[in-house]
Amino acid sequence: MNDLSPAGIGHNGAPDPIEEVTAAYDELLLEVSNWTDGALVENEAQHDAVADLLKQFKTYKGELARAAKQRTDPLFKLWKAEVAAVKVYTDDAETMQTSLVACVAPYKAKLAEDKRAAERAAWEAADKARRDAEAMAAAANAADLEARREVAAAKQAALDAQKAASAASKDKVPGMRSVHHFEVTSHKELINDILQNDKAALVQFLDEYARRNHRARDIQGVRSWTTKEAF
Repeated sequence: MNDLSPAGIGHNGAPDPIEEVTAAYDELLLEVSNWTDGALVENEAQHDAVADLLKQFKTYKGELARAAKQRTDPLFKLWKAEVAAVKVYTDDAETMQTSLVACVAPYKAKLAEDKRAAERAAWEAADKARRDAEAMAAAANAADLEARREVAAAKQAALDAQKAASAASKDKVPGMRSVHHFEVTSHKELINDILQNDKAALVQFLDEYARRNHRARDIQGVRSWTTKEAF
């Protein structure tokens, strides 16, 4: 018995089904240990002996699987019941959250578009202020103090407009996320692109496709054969 035994099994004298099975097959397990010492089968008599052990071992594994199910079923049923009980609340919370998001989503989308429009306008204003300042500086008379002051003011205005545009670009609507979409417009072009840029991924897909389908039909470029091996 180990610490993982569920309540009711291995406690208060209740038998542990795993231990009962291993005890019933103790001689078989000892014999398997004797045969698996690193030495290989060398004659037909040894082959037949091992074949008989394998036959018995399959029965042992079946009994072990049934005992394992007997031990784990109570815990599994309890776990499923608890999951179902909790799911009532988590599913309802998910539904409420989805409804909240849905009721505010149109306004958020409009607000985000307004902010994008404001950002575009801010950058356009910054670009215009920069061009105006550059034109004023190019046309100013260096000997004209007032003109030089106007150029300096224009440059400062351009700098302020640049800062305002940068601030506008950081003004985001909270609770919005980027969702990336795609559409395959040409499978042929897609295959060619993968072949050129990610050949390993295409090879992996082809190998897996061949593994899953080589027995179902003859596939060009795939060789299929059968061998026998011990089990």
